[in-house]
Formats: sequence, structure tokens, C-alpha cells
Amino acid sequence: MSDIGASRKAAIPGLTDGRFDIARILLEGRAFFALIAIIVVFSILSPVYFSLNNFLIMSSHVAIFGLLAIGMLLVILTGGIDLSVGSVLALAGVVAGALMQGVAFESFGFTAYPPVWVVAILTCCVGAFVGLVNGVLIAFFKVPAFVATLGLLYVARGVALLMTNGLTYNNLGGREELGNTGFDWLGFNRLFGVPIGVIVLAVVAVIAMLILKRTAFGRWIYSTGGNARAAELSGVPVRGVTIAVYVLSGICSAIAGLVLSSQLTSAGPTAGQTYELTAIAAVVVGGAALSGGRGRVGGTLLGAFVIGFLADGLVIIGVSTYWQTVFTGAVIVLAVLLNSIQYRSGGRKPSGSGTPSSPQAKAKK
Repeated sequence: MSDIGASRKAAIPGLTDGRFDIARILLEGRAFFALIAIIVVFSILSPVYFSLNNFLIMSSHVAIFGLLAIGMLLVILTGGIDLSVGSVLALAGVVAGALMQGVAFESFGFTAYPPVWVVAILTCCVGAFVGLVNGVLIAFFKVPAFVATLGLLYVARGVALLMTNGLTYNNLGGREELGNTGFDWLGFNRLFGVPIGVIVLAVVAVIAMLILKRTAFGRWIYSTGGNARAAELSGVPVRGVTIAVYVLSGICSAIAGLVLSSQLTSAGPTAGQTYELTAIAAVVVGGAALSGGRGRVGGTLLGAFVIGFLADGLVIIGVSTYWQTVFTGAVIVLAVLLNSIQYRSGGRKPSGSGTPSSPQAKAKK
């Protein structure tokens, strides 16, 4: 009976020796409590904040950051970083815009207008290619992740500028006679009252959760971030895992670029500037460790909503954009501080983190 009682205590976060540890509960659930506090404060400050329609509008904005953050989480779990996600978002939007304008075949004297689903697939392929380049540079050529992705940040942004000559593709709704209508469906349509962008975020989040919790690849990701050398000795294909997470990050960035361009019905090479920092902030606020091996998709989504709802709330009450930057930075610093407090006890895994055991631990069992 004592063993059963002990297991029940371990299964309840914050329960220590039969007593609830309020500080631990607040620490581990900080993203959730922060989101509740943001909603309460801004609902008091503005009468239009607390409404279903406003929450749906804000959620459609959060979808962009959430998609970037999920890809960023996969990379950070392996102990890496991807600074190119904002530029990949812009490049993806520009590629989609260029395809919607038509692909000219001058030798044959005609212009092809691919349907929207083809545009979406080709755009995701562009994101995957950038991620592949990142992954190969890091996994095989041992280029530090910070340097490799910083370089691709400039390359992707430069390519987007070259493709558009610094201009913006407008009116991406398409024309029925050309068979390329429907691009704005992602940004403006709703399913059961929920914006399509939010549904896309939910689908990607569920897929990421299943990968991390239900597949060997998910366990490899955590093992690589926990101890790459030990994971490799245990048979984990560390190089392949590293390349794969950067490819997935590129695809998530491309999807975010499609959603953003659809919402704006335009695509420009300057879109997504500093979005990589927002994605990192969402991951950190959600409780993931920048050193790798710790983090959950649910926490990252909460982090994205905290950042997004805070930013939109400041806009609604008329706070200057300069102060918005200050508040966002303060949230990031506080989140990093709380992470260091949570993980300072010898790398102890937080209760209920869902982090799979490493191959070494399983072998010992």
C-alpha cells in the first residue's frame, strides 16, 4: 500500500509528503497562470478585450507565432537553435506570391498558373530545403547552429529581396478564369467559427505531440538534446535526427508564411523580421530548456499565446510600440530566470514534463 501511495503522490504535480507545494505548482504552471493573468488584466483595462470574437482574432495572430515556435521547439530539444525561421517565413510567402502571379515559360509562349494546393506544396518544399541546408551544415560540417542559421537568415532574406526587387506581391486572391483562386482561404475563412489558421496550428501541434510522445524519433530528439554523445553510443542516429528537426522547422516556417500571406493577401520580403526571437521567446516562456532535452508542445503553445495575447492587449489599450518591445523583453528575461530556477537542481526533470527516458536509462532498467 505504501508503494501505491507513493506513486499517487508522484503522479500529482506539486504534492510533496502529502502537502501541496504552491510554489512548485506556480513555477511549473507559470505559462498557464501568466495567460490567465494577462486575460484578466486586459479585460479590466479594456471593455472590448474579453469577447469571443476578439479571442478568435488574437488566436489567428498567435497561429503564426505558434507554428514557428513548434518548429523551434523541435530544434531546441536537440540542443540547437534556428535563427532563420523569420526569413524562411518571408521567403515562403514570396515564393507563394511569385507562383500565384504565374510561371512564365517564354520558350513556349505561355504562362502557367498553378492551383493553390500546388503552391502550398512547393512552398513547403522551399522551407524544407532551407532546413536541410541548416541541418547538413550543423550535423556534417560541425558549423555551430547559431552561426549556420544566422547565415541562412541573411541568405533567405536576400533571396526574397532579389525575387521581388524589394517590392511586395499584392492581390493574391487569384482569378477564377486562371484556376488559381482560394489562396485567401487560409487567412479569412472559418470552420465552425474558428479561423482556419488556428485549425492549422492545432493540427500541426497534435502531429508534433504524437511524434514526441508516441514515436522512437521523438525519444531520439530528447536523447540527442540530453546527451548527444551518449545517445550516439546507444544507437541513436544523431546526425539524422539533427537534420530532420531543422527540416521540420523549415516546413513549419513555410506553413506560417503561407498563413500570414493569406491573411494579408500579400507577400513581401520584409515579413517576419524578428519573428525568430518571438518563436524562441514562446518556447522559453513555455518552460523548455535552451540547453535541450526538456520541453513540451503544450507549454510552447501556452508560451505563444502569452506572447501574442500580451502584444495584442497592449495594442488594444493604446500602449506605444516601444513599450511593447520593453514588455516583451521583460517577459523573456523573467521566463529565462524561472527556467534556471526550475532546472538548477542538477538537471532534475520537472514533474509531468513528459520527457521520455533516455536509451541509457532504459538499458539500466
